[in-house]
Amino acid sequence: MDSIVIRGARQHNLRNVSLTIPRNALVVLTGVSGSGKSSLAFDTLFAEGQRRYVESLSAYARQFLEQMEKPDVDSIEGLSPAISIEQKTTSKNPRSTVGTVTEIYDYLRLLFASVGKPHCTSCGRPIAAQTIQQMTDKVLAMPEGRRFLVLSPYVRGKKGEYKKQMGEMQKAGFQRARVNGAMVDLADPPELDKQKKHTIEIVVDRLVVKHGDDEMRRRLADSLETAAKTSKGLVTISVLGANPDDPPAEETLSTSYSCPDCGTSLAEVTPRLFSFNSPFGACGGCSGLGTVKKVDVESLVPDEQKSIADGAIALFKEGSTSWRLKQIEQLAKALKFSMATPWRELPRSVRDVILFGSGGSEIKWKYKSEKGQYQWSSAFKGIVPTLQAKYKEVAGDDAREEIERFMIASPCPDCGGRRLKKDALSVLLDGRAIDSLTDMTLDDAQAFFHGLNLSPREREIAGKILKEIEDRLGFLTHVGIGYLSLSRASASLSGGESQRIRLATQIGSKLMGVLYVLDEPSIGLHPRDNAKLIETLVAMRDLGNTVVVVEHDEETIRAADRVVDLGPGAGVHGGEIVGEGHADELVKFPRSLTGKYLSGELRIDVPKERRKGNGRFVSVVNATANNLKGVTARFPLGAFTAVTGVSGSGKSTLVNDILYAAAARVLYGASERPGAHRKLEGLEHLDKVIDIDQSPIGRTPRSNPATYTNLFGPIRELMAQVPEARVRGYGPGRFSFNVKGGRCENCGGGGQIAIEMHFLPDIYVTCDVCGGKRYNRETLEIRYKGHSIADILDMTAEQAAEVFANVPTIRQVSETLVDVGLGYVRLGQPATTLSGGEAQRVKLAKELARRATGRTLYILDEPTTGLHFDDVRKLLMVLHALVERGNTVIVIEHNLDVVKTADYLLDLGPEGGAGGGLIIAQGTPEEVSRNPASATGRFLTPLLGAVAPPVPGSAPAMAPVGPARRKSRAQGG
Repeated sequence: MDSIVIRGARQHNLRNVSLTIPRNALVVLTGVSGSGKSSLAFDTLFAEGQRRYVESLSAYARQFLEQMEKPDVDSIEGLSPAISIEQKTTSKNPRSTVGTVTEIYDYLRLLFASVGKPHCTSCGRPIAAQTIQQMTDKVLAMPEGRRFLVLSPYVRGKKGEYKKQMGEMQKAGFQRARVNGAMVDLADPPELDKQKKHTIEIVVDRLVVKHGDDEMRRRLADSLETAAKTSKGLVTISVLGANPDDPPAEETLSTSYSCPDCGTSLAEVTPRLFSFNSPFGACGGCSGLGTVKKVDVESLVPDEQKSIADGAIALFKEGSTSWRLKQIEQLAKALKFSMATPWRELPRSVRDVILFGSGGSEIKWKYKSEKGQYQWSSAFKGIVPTLQAKYKEVAGDDAREEIERFMIASPCPDCGGRRLKKDALSVLLDGRAIDSLTDMTLDDAQAFFHGLNLSPREREIAGKILKEIEDRLGFLTHVGIGYLSLSRASASLSGGESQRIRLATQIGSKLMGVLYVLDEPSIGLHPRDNAKLIETLVAMRDLGNTVVVVEHDEETIRAADRVVDLGPGAGVHGGEIVGEGHADELVKFPRSLTGKYLSGELRIDVPKERRKGNGRFVSVVNATANNLKGVTARFPLGAFTAVTGVSGSGKSTLVNDILYAAAARVLYGASERPGAHRKLEGLEHLDKVIDIDQSPIGRTPRSNPATYTNLFGPIRELMAQVPEARVRGYGPGRFSFNVKGGRCENCGGGGQIAIEMHFLPDIYVTCDVCGGKRYNRETLEIRYKGHSIADILDMTAEQAAEVFANVPTIRQVSETLVDVGLGYVRLGQPATTLSGGEAQRVKLAKELARRATGRTLYILDEPTTGLHFDDVRKLLMVLHALVERGNTVIVIEHNLDVVKTADYLLDLGPEGGAGGGLIIAQGTPEEVSRNPASATGRFLTPLLGAVAPPVPGSAPAMAPVGPARRKSRAQGG
């Protein structure tokens, strides 16, 4: 078949969708958020492809795989083996790195084991293991007639008399030895001072080089073997000079990886020696992690202006009755200091005792309990050593996480953060250890391997390995992440970065006839690098694959062979195909919002005026964390600021790791340590800082938008006020599915029951007692306007706003969810089913529902993730409304529709990684667009057109515009 045919798809909100997808084509699924794109692409198309593959396996193999339900679809014909590349695949394992995920590190281990050159870990001298045959050939390569001795290094620089040992050597048949450089007869060994170090070399044979003499060759081989056996693998060849007075030229050879000079031995050089995930290669001090957890004094005492009584030591919560705090109170009496004195004003000696202990000095302690009063004397251990010891002892994750709040990851003192044992790090390739290669950026690593200096023999051995490494590095740099290093932890990657890594890996596999399903690969990618991404997608298609992409990026949509637009709305208002064809053909479909934006009929307008803010600033001074190069950044308050720049330029480090972390520490006493910077100025003008990221709002299905936004509390209180509930004596707790009383006890309030299948994976079935409604019959009999508590949780935010129009506390939050574009989300929808963009907007709605002070700083990291053009318009209206109330909004963003509406831009670059970390341009979007050094400015220029001079102003709006303007955007983007 030349196409994939879907008939009758009804998964989630899809309305009996039928669709024909051409094979070997690049197909983009687009539409407003919640319209059913992911339901069609992942939950139907990919899920059915995976299910069919799993069903083809044996029953034994299936027990190790996740149980997959059949999607709600009538039929899918022409389906290929399916691979999904989503954004939720980043491993949080600290052992997972870019190198291990892409398998480049596996090839590096093989490369170093094959052609790496071992060096002594003590003296740095090259070490090479040689066979007896290789030693023989090396000696016979000397000029004809050259005289030499074959010596066995028996003792090397060790103290002792060794009289007995030399006697044993004589009995074994050896006649002479060289002791401390002088020849002696073993029948009459010298007296040695046992307090001094000595070197004893047994003379095994005296020979003359004779080329072509087989007898001499056999005798030499026998002598070398005897010498190596006597000294456990070492042989010294002492070549005598032409004159008796000339010093001999000597070389020590080894049959094992041991240094001929100092005798230091190396482990066998195999690929596992270079693995930090194997006990054979991992550093013993940190088990291959490269870091160890240590208590951080700055986290323990975040605010030195406070006194101990006021909570200077963050370990002790307000009102704490901890024995440790009582000990410090007794320390205050013993050392004569006041608990009310600010921490920074306490003498250094007092602070050291509190933190690190009293050493040998004992303190008199008193402890009073119900059983009596006790007195004793002992040293005070100190808070830091006590926490460090407790961290090693506790077993529970919660207890460890509590202590980790006051700890930082420090480089391992044994390996210096290099993760591997000395043996592995002493093996060099072109003068570099394996960790120095993984610390390079991918761009630099590619250049290194391109110019790698190898001998013809080494090139023959490593040829195939090098090809695999260079191919993979090439794919990674081509998708725009050449600024990453192979040692970069997977947990620190953004969703877009990890997805592009998987993209590059799939291209490297060169599979054909596969159905690839991708989830917004353009996320986190600067417009400058979009062309590389599109080339990658086209390359996958040209290999003979079908590439289905869920995407909102205009360039990707225009590059697609076919575009499928879902809608017309979200949730219950979506689930239909409202447009289909090439991007230019979507304008023919009147219900296609995407077509209207692509044609220019609708747009996000450029503001006619720019706000200048309230004249105050919050400033990060001299930021040097990660790749930032002494950056000082000023953010105007009372304005909408966008931080832009190519991927890896330092945006997240500046805004999230420094600005937010430092502000949260000052305003909330947060224990998280901010990135390196000199100081943060201007916080006195703010009373709150709120970071709205895309992390999940909950880790279990019991968490949902109603519980996260605190909407569930007022709903339960309202249900408890229903007359029937009051007659029965039901309180708000009766309507919680997390506690006993009102919930269905058969399923524990979960609505589903896990059935253990033993040989097969567990399956989940709807609870047959409550029918999946989570509550027992009596609780469900209580109704508000005809709706039970289960019905209310099943309502969308839009429906809830109508039903609870007369209940302000519930209506306000419901309307806020609608305002941020989540009117289609059900109040009780499990948090685990929300996308990153949806989770971020739920968080935004929670903050918007609170009473604003006008002095709040909102920080958002790529809030347009997963948003259609029309959703971006709604989001911008909300964000600009926040600024109109006097608040400050800072977004990290690549979406040009957001960037062009900002009051102020901070553009970082010029490149990613080591090539970034500088502020390239700053000012209004117009000012940045005129800066020739700014990559962002080049793409902004076609979008801005003629606008009024920057003066205080208003938010963007949706307005009609001519087709010519959209054309200029496509050319610029």
